[in-house]
Amino acid sequence: MIRSSLPPIVAKTVMEDGVEWLLSVDADLPFFEGHFPQQAVLPGVTQLDWAIQLGASHYGYAPEVATLEVLKFQQLILPGTQVFLNISHNPSKHKLTFAYYCADKRFGSGRIAFSVATMAEEA
Repeated sequence: MIRSSLPPIVAKTVMEDGVEWLLSVDADLPFFEGHFPQQAVLPGVTQLDWAIQLGASHYGYAPEVATLEVLKFQQLILPGTQVFLNISHNPSKHKLTFAYYCADKRFGSGRIAFSVATMAEEA
């Protein structure tokens, strides 16, 4: 997994029940190389990495995962598209729930659990 590499962020919206990013999944992103020769597809591990990085940063966690739950990848994310990444927070359980979507298409979703020990140091 390539760490610290995020796609271009077109917009970020903070809502009462979570945060949402509009991501530009450009065809020249390095994640598409070799995945797959006939039709480039954004790997699920990359989608997970982006959710971890963005969610951990926004909610103050160190990007170290304790467990993953109900991880699903329903549709392929192809190069040259824009997708929304919505993340909600359950602070009492130290969990983030994420979903990638665009209009009525759902691309991937799951829950990320962090341990209490991975709370990022406050500056």
